[in-house]
Amino acid sequence: MAPNETGLQLRWSVLYGASRGLPVSAFGGVGEPNATRFKAIGLPGARAQLTLVLVIAFIWSVVALDVPGGLVHSGGIDALGEITSAFFTPDLSTDLLGTVIGDAWTTLAFAVAGMTLAIAVGVPLGVLASGVLQTGGLQRLGVMAGARSLLALFRSIHEIVWAVLFVAAFGLSPAAGVLAIGVPYAGILGRILAERLQDAPQEPLDALRTSGASETEVLFYGRVPSAAADVVSYAFYRLECAVRAAAVLSFVGLGGLGLRITTALDDLAFERMWTAVFALVLIVVGIDLWSALVRRRLLR
Repeated sequence: MAPNETGLQLRWSVLYGASRGLPVSAFGGVGEPNATRFKAIGLPGARAQLTLVLVIAFIWSVVALDVPGGLVHSGGIDALGEITSAFFTPDLSTDLLGTVIGDAWTTLAFAVAGMTLAIAVGVPLGVLASGVLQTGGLQRLGVMAGARSLLALFRSIHEIVWAVLFVAAFGLSPAAGVLAIGVPYAGILGRILAERLQDAPQEPLDALRTSGASETEVLFYGRVPSAAADVVSYAFYRLECAVRAAAVLSFVGLGGLGLRITTALDDLAFERMWTAVFALVLIVVGIDLWSALVRRRLLR
């Protein structure tokens, strides 16, 4: 910074502080960081300003809500107390546990089916969207644009909306639920795969090309090994999301834990509800542990 600019900033700080009754020594010497000067004169930092903006936005959004009967239900506190107390006393009867295990298996099966469809559709589209197999300019741009547009269409619509559309087409059937999970997840996986393939380090790829490898061989022996760990880890994360989605989409005929939780809530049987919720948590934790194990082996 030029000396004149530094002097102007220092004089401005001194004048501003004097107007607020602060001593000149509060602003430090020449060249001291601006954040320290602002702190000395009482100006909020960037984080404080961002926090203030978020708080104001939250308060404004709450005030702007038009909820009949108010934001808090009159009996909500009592219901919350019952739900909380049931957390510590879940129903562990043999009959219910057997039913919940069957529901958990159903939920996991539909999640895996949806992810299988997502991988089958998303991986080829992701490779095309990356443009790593095409060398011609116009052909490459056309293939990339078409694949990316299709992936964007898939992921831009939420799985619940897809479920409504597929229910209208196929009725209340498991196929509607599997398609509702698989289609948007294919769009997400394809996009992630395309970006990871494009971001592969160039040195190994150039070495393969120098040795006479084709772009297909460069893909399988250069790009895929580089992207495998991250893509597999993200695929496991999407499987966790698919488990939750399968539970939410119970209304389209999937059954499973989502239907069990809904039934328990309708009956105000919070102990049975928590049993199903804990089963859902155990599935997600198991997938997370499996993902960590697979990723560790890929990184060896």
